Amino acid sequence: MLFSAMRLTERFGAQWAGLTALLVATLLPVAAVAAAAADTKPVYSDAAALGKLIFFDATLSASGKMSCASCHSPSHAYGPPNGLAAQLGGADMHSQGTRAVPSLRYVLNRTPMWSHAQAASLSERLSETDNAPVGGFGWDGRFNQLHDQASFPLFNPNEMANKDPAAVLAKLEQAPYAARFKDVFGQNIFVDRAKAFAQAMYAIERFELEDPSFHPYSSKFDYYLDGKLQLTAQELRGKKLFDNPAGGNCASCHIDQVGADGSHPLFTDFNFQALGVPRNPELRANADPKYFDMGLCGPLRTDQSSDSSNCGLFKSVSLRNTATRQVFFHNGRFHTLKDALRFYVQRDTSPAKWYPKDVHGKIDKFNDLPVALRVNVDTTDEPLTRKPGERPVWSERDINDVAAFLATLNDGYVLGPKLSH
Repeated sequence: MLFSAMRLTERFGAQWAGLTALLVATLLPVAAVAAAAADTKPVYSDAAALGKLIFFDATLSASGKMSCASCHSPSHAYGPPNGLAAQLGGADMHSQGTRAVPSLRYVLNRTPMWSHAQAASLSERLSETDNAPVGGFGWDGRFNQLHDQASFPLFNPNEMANKDPAAVLAKLEQAPYAARFKDVFGQNIFVDRAKAFAQAMYAIERFELEDPSFHPYSSKFDYYLDGKLQLTAQELRGKKLFDNPAGGNCASCHIDQVGADGSHPLFTDFNFQALGVPRNPELRANADPKYFDMGLCGPLRTDQSSDSSNCGLFKSVSLRNTATRQVFFHNGRFHTLKDALRFYVQRDTSPAKWYPKDVHGKIDKFNDLPVALRVNVDTTDEPLTRKPGERPVWSERDINDVAAFLATLNDGYVLGPKLSH
């Protein structure tokens, strides 16, 4: 028995329905994805081929210097190409965003399929969230479909900074591929401006769904799951620490079990958590002491703000390729994987290490949320239950082992020659 998309839709409404409609109804079958990944020249639909051109086209920005690929770099697992807490953009390329760039890999191509045991565990945990939203795209899950997510950077003043769709379409009409756009979507496509813009976003969506580089499943861990190699003793120790519900408890949100259909895990349950990540002074927006990024509660997402229990919650992102990143968590507070892991297990045992003191000399714990909303931060799930002075659930050796395991999730692992016996 599977925990179906229908059940999730019944429990969580349009938010999950939009996600599953996109990720199930319009996506390549797993077998087709695997076959395409083996081909060095993937065969795109006409729309996807156009989408690739649009994805890499910097002339579509107000500065003429920023494309989708500028922040979602193909050579960096479609994540940020550097360690900036938030990328620079805008008309002059000097405006800073407010969040770290998430990777576009693996969150796009399909929903996971859980076994009955996995489903029961997930259902139990979801019931504790009081129907908090599940799924969606972005740190706050506010986009139900990929074409909606693709349009946001085009108009964000800190990113591509276009005034409106008309400004984008004017540039599309002058693009070298404009004639091709008409061939695919109709010679009169630009007459209907709303339809033309919608088709451009649809093209980006198709590129992200059809290009196998967005879901290569070529990590050492994937080959391990396929029985093509063994993990090292250190990597296996790291996996055990990662899975241990009384220890790191990472797998409770970042699921690492094979699906009931044999599909490889995406290392996320599409849920939202409030981890109390420290405020990041590298973000210019944080210079205003009244500014707070509260995830599901805003300022970017507004439809969940009526329920204050949603404030401070951000999506549990996929951990695939996380070891290749130089910036971690929604606000880019940490710049190494090991520091992110240290914070996770030492947040409560050594709070002075992570948080500043307030004007009264008291440790200002969970300082990136208003005081009244800090009750939303998770203090009930392991390992976030500890007290100051207690021993963290992981030692420094354990952190090294978990980091070694997470490195097995990096794509592009090269299998050695098969030994004959």
